[in-house]
Amino acid sequence: MSHLFTPFRAGSLSLGHRVVMAPLTRMRSSAGDRPNALMREYYSQRASKGGLIISEATPISRQGYGYAGAPGIYDDGQIEGWRAITDAVHERGGSIVMQLWHVGRQSHPDIQPNGEAPVAPSALQAEGYGYSTKGAVPFSMPRALERNEISAIVAAFGAGAARAKVAGFDGVEIHAANGYLPDQFLQDGTNHRADDYGGSIDNRARFLLEVTQAAIDAFGADRVGVRLSPSGTYGSMSDSDPQTTFGYAAARLDALGIAYLHVVEPRIRGTELIAETEPVAARHLRGIFRGTLIAAGGFDRNSAEAILSVGDADAVAFGRNFIANPDLPDRLRLRLPLNAYDRSTFYGGDARGYTDYPIHSRAA
Repeated sequence: MSHLFTPFRAGSLSLGHRVVMAPLTRMRSSAGDRPNALMREYYSQRASKGGLIISEATPISRQGYGYAGAPGIYDDGQIEGWRAITDAVHERGGSIVMQLWHVGRQSHPDIQPNGEAPVAPSALQAEGYGYSTKGAVPFSMPRALERNEISAIVAAFGAGAARAKVAGFDGVEIHAANGYLPDQFLQDGTNHRADDYGGSIDNRARFLLEVTQAAIDAFGADRVGVRLSPSGTYGSMSDSDPQTTFGYAAARLDALGIAYLHVVEPRIRGTELIAETEPVAARHLRGIFRGTLIAAGGFDRNSAEAILSVGDADAVAFGRNFIANPDLPDRLRLRLPLNAYDRSTFYGGDARGYTDYPIHSRAA
């Protein structure tokens, strides 16, 4: 019996199968960071009856950008384009939540408003590259946020969630993984603050919990998820005691009653599979977080079935294979061969490598 194709619930979301489309940065928006008809086609292709799509990471402010071309949710003018996308997904019987994003220090003045420095909990530079309209640029030195600036960013998360609700999304997910701003506050390798947002674990978790509460205030706890990467090192991330740090975060998020926790396994660094190892992050947090848990990170059909069968996760998010296989749930259900993905078309561009991957004739 396949566990992947049994129904489950994530908060108030009632879902027909456990093949989740992971958030995938594709950078195909139009002027004004607005979603467009090409994006509508892309999401519609990947919607399935009873399936859950987590949208690409969507900045909640211009300051939150590290990748030019990502669609935004910081302006009311962006709502109409997103509404066309959510309508298309719903027409095919699927559900879709928006991933809310602020990259923090993973940016560059070329991408920031008025050419300003990126912001972070502390003035510590990350290794890696963002994407400007001119191409890849190395992450630059950030400036530390002033205490009185933080509340405006929390409010921007709440405003983004409220716009997502108007746009017809079924919920939102806080992107607190992969070294972005909530993750930078949470881990002590990137948070050297001496105020009430730094130092102790409860202080370092404060920003994550506040932005999650802002989303809850807009949408309700049963329609809010959070993504964490407990072993992630991308963007020069580190923590002196990650097991305790992420266990604490998971327990506090559990107490908020959120719809689900989305956990990235350590075998993924950025978008690269770095090791064929057993998933361990979900197993650790499963004993702490009592709600629905979605695991992500290099899964195929067999490993997805395995983690579901032992109960370490309730659903599995697939990324790269969803890029190349718009009908991925059907292909997995029928054990059909998968299209290979073209990495050169992942970030930015046109329909090539975006909406031109074929649907299998037997799955159609």
